[in-house]
Amino acid sequence: MDNNEFKPYIPAEKELPEFTVTAVVLGVILAVVFGAANAYLGLRVGITVSASIPAAVVSMGLIRMILKRDSILENNMVQTIGSAGESVAGGAIFTLPALFMWNAKDASFSFLEITCIAFIGGVIGILFMIPLRAALIVKEHESLSYPEGKACAEVLIAGEEGGTKAGYVFSGLGLSAVYKFFADGLKLFPSEVDFSFKRYKGAGIGMDVLPALLGVGYICGAKVTSYLLAGGVMAWFVLMPLIVLFGKNLILYPADISVEQLFLTGGTWAIWKNYVRYIGAGAVAAGGIISLIKSFPLMISTFRYAIKGYGAKEKGKKNRQSEDLSFRFVVGGIILMTLVLWLFPVIPVNLISAIFIVVFGFFFATVSSRMVGLVGSSNNPISGMAIATLLISTILLKATGNTGISGMTAAITIGSVICIIAALAGDTSQDLKTGYLLGATPKKQQIGELIGVGAASLTIGGVLYLLNAAWGYGSGELPAPQATLMKMVVEGVMEGNLPWNLIFVGVFLAIVIEILKIPVLPFAVGLYLPIHLSTPMMLGGAIRYFAEKRKKNAEQGVLFSSGLIAGEGLIGIILAIFAIIPYQNKSLGDMIDISSKFSLGNIGALILFLLFSLTLVFAVKRKEERK
Repeated sequence: MDNNEFKPYIPAEKELPEFTVTAVVLGVILAVVFGAANAYLGLRVGITVSASIPAAVVSMGLIRMILKRDSILENNMVQTIGSAGESVAGGAIFTLPALFMWNAKDASFSFLEITCIAFIGGVIGILFMIPLRAALIVKEHESLSYPEGKACAEVLIAGEEGGTKAGYVFSGLGLSAVYKFFADGLKLFPSEVDFSFKRYKGAGIGMDVLPALLGVGYICGAKVTSYLLAGGVMAWFVLMPLIVLFGKNLILYPADISVEQLFLTGGTWAIWKNYVRYIGAGAVAAGGIISLIKSFPLMISTFRYAIKGYGAKEKGKKNRQSEDLSFRFVVGGIILMTLVLWLFPVIPVNLISAIFIVVFGFFFATVSSRMVGLVGSSNNPISGMAIATLLISTILLKATGNTGISGMTAAITIGSVICIIAALAGDTSQDLKTGYLLGATPKKQQIGELIGVGAASLTIGGVLYLLNAAWGYGSGELPAPQATLMKMVVEGVMEGNLPWNLIFVGVFLAIVIEILKIPVLPFAVGLYLPIHLSTPMMLGGAIRYFAEKRKKNAEQGVLFSSGLIAGEGLIGIILAIFAIIPYQNKSLGDMIDISSKFSLGNIGALILFLLFSLTLVFAVKRKEERK
């Protein structure tokens, strides 16, 4: 079908409330809330999820209930602004926690630096996407589906026609919040269950019995979660037993005691931390770079389309649905952000590094925008882009004599800005696709994205400082797996202290997986993360599989799962506040802990989580009530 024949849900000549005060205020609130929740989720498990659909349904529910009015374009503006907060958080938590981990070594950085990095990266990512809209969203409307953008449009249209979809988000949020408070607040039962095998030394299995992981698994689906679990099985049932079997009395770097002593004193976790984690890091790095190389032809073709087509109205149309922010604004904004990167004293970047960020940022924004159109935001290789950037920038910084903590901080800063650029370019393209299907005004959406980035940038620094003060990055409560990986890459190149043999084992494992035509990134992430995270996600994926197989209301499960993620994230932030409030020589978090008096134990926690997973099954099976 020709693009000229495409008819959006709302025609261009029809004017509806769109960029309203209500939409901006509600969008900003959701940007902050979902940004904080996604930051907590990403730092806990290393995975983030799109907030577009839950933001859309929450918007529909609140605007209808409180203001007794409805405009599909106004609701779309709310989700546009709200989803920007999730993307800023997703880009920031991949890299910036490394600065906190180095702070003990006198790395100087500030709240203002984090805010500026997030804001500059977010603005550049949005501005880079604007010239690509005509090429990717309009010209390739039929060939690029943008699955999350299309799904969000369908949810908004369904809401316009009646239904009770917002209730699923709020139900999931409430149940998840209560469960999370009992698990990690009162500590009525452990949130992580762990088992080892006496006759199969080195092997282990367990489960983080948390609702967000169940929700993430459902949203990702059975295929992706099975790849994650396959990576975990490879690590915990193949590599770790082999290391224990053959290592025995050998002292293998980076450990300073024999493998046998390490296993006897620290169990399976010690083997994972000292050896398998580095193998997983090599696999993730290789997987990200492989994905990047495979997408290079897409990058070139999209760049060519953008240069040719920017500024041209869609097939001669001149109406609100073909209106973008001006070329002068885009170029001026990019130049301004480049100068701020260079001249603002709190950001450790010189002029060459600022130009490097802009050039690489444009190419990665192009890759991100096209990749999410083909395979969705969940499979966008942002971590691969960040690793490639960190490798190149760290090598260049070291070659020019910028070493030590200052050089590593500069490398992480460069990687952070580019990571956020890629995240926002992908999010903006999904939102513009939603708007294109609904008949929104692109220019107003682009302004909304900038507002969402501003709101989220002002709060993400506070969230990162709060979570670090409560538990510290790299701890059991907040392992920050992606940021830890980025830190390892930078330190390894700058100081030459990585166990390269283990890294290369992971690299070649990833190559084998790619040769077998198995999606390498989810497998590599499963190899890198503890299997305890993959098992609950696989349970969520299995529920999604059976829901689709039996033609149940799978979409209701997506909304309920989004609530599970948001509820746990928000309670996680509240518990972090409790953890830093002093109370009678303890923290408020310690005062509400009842685990010393009563605990359900591992088996009780596992049974309770399996029972809790039935709430997701009921959400899927429940018939939707129509107006």
